[in-house]
Amino acid sequence: MTVRPLISSLALLLTIASPFASAQQPSRFPVVSLTAGMHVIRAEVASTDAERQQGLMFREKMGPNEGMVFMFHAPASVCMWMKNTLIPLSVAFIDQDGKIVNIEDMQPQTTDSHCAKKQVHYALEMNLGWFRQKNIKPGMSIEGLPR
Repeated sequence: MTVRPLISSLALLLTIASPFASAQQPSRFPVVSLTAGMHVIRAEVASTDAERQQGLMFREKMGPNEGMVFMFHAPASVCMWMKNTLIPLSVAFIDQDGKIVNIEDMQPQTTDSHCAKKQVHYALEMNLGWFRQKNIKPGMSIEGLPR
């Protein structure tokens, strides 16, 4: 028996197991408090390319006033999708002044594109229907966004 096949087998096993490991332990990001009118949101911040790519993938649940804010460090044409995302979400696309441009509902495990109607600085994902339930609409502001 040589060491080389064992190392190759171990590398193959780790490669196969890694998607399952990330599915069981989703990454958590720094948290900020945002406000939408009188509603307080506990939002994780995804500010790097890697964090934005991970987003809320593999999460099985999210608290009623929890979400994730995606920061884009310059105005960007932004589209979101739900690949490997297990919970239904609504996303608000937000301009540099904190005003909501548009809100889109997204279904889990889909690759449909949901896009901002103009270039934005932020996208805020919440549980499906959260914005509608709180009567939060385009043109309203989100306060406390990270700079």
